[in-house]
Amino acid sequence: MTNKKANFLLAGVGGQGTLLASDIVAEVGLRQGLEAKKSEVHCMSQRGGAVTSHVRWGEKVASPLCEKGTVDFFVAQEMLEAMRWLEYLRPGGTVILSQQELPPTGTVFGSAVYPDKERIFTTIGQIAGKLLALDAVGVAESLGNRRTANSVLLGALSAELAEDEQPWLEVIMEKVPARHKEVNRKAFLAGREGAWELGD
Repeated sequence: MTNKKANFLLAGVGGQGTLLASDIVAEVGLRQGLEAKKSEVHCMSQRGGAVTSHVRWGEKVASPLCEKGTVDFFVAQEMLEAMRWLEYLRPGGTVILSQQELPPTGTVFGSAVYPDKERIFTTIGQIAGKLLALDAVGVAESLGNRRTANSVLLGALSAELAEDEQPWLEVIMEKVPARHKEVNRKAFLAGREGAWELGD
């Protein structure tokens, strides 16, 4: 294992599986012999409100919360949520971003108009050392279940961590319903193998 200490932030909106994804990240850390602590906040999550979860791995973890400017890996399941929580990313950190657009009733830009995608990429790129912008929903739909988009994102995260895929797959198989195991496995592997890449 190459990542004995890491801070993660996962952000999305209600219904995207953000909390399940953070449960998986925390459990993978535990199975590698690390302390792993998790904290979550959901605001009207059943109505598409913001949902965030902090996960911290380490040999000793005092608090489950990541401070602003300390997140190593930021997994954003929706582009405006990436902007909303970007201040938590450390300079040079990695952002794994789903290109899904789910305009909320109010945005960080104070407008009902969804910002231009390139503007979002540019803003994130000013802080991030690496930005992976995935068509996670498109990949999930091609596999037959758009709700597996979070498994696509987790696959990409595991590849960035240079971790063995097996612990991730074991945890995912335990966490998802039996009827969805195979499609989630395929979604995870698609994300890990870079099948989502759109090109430059």
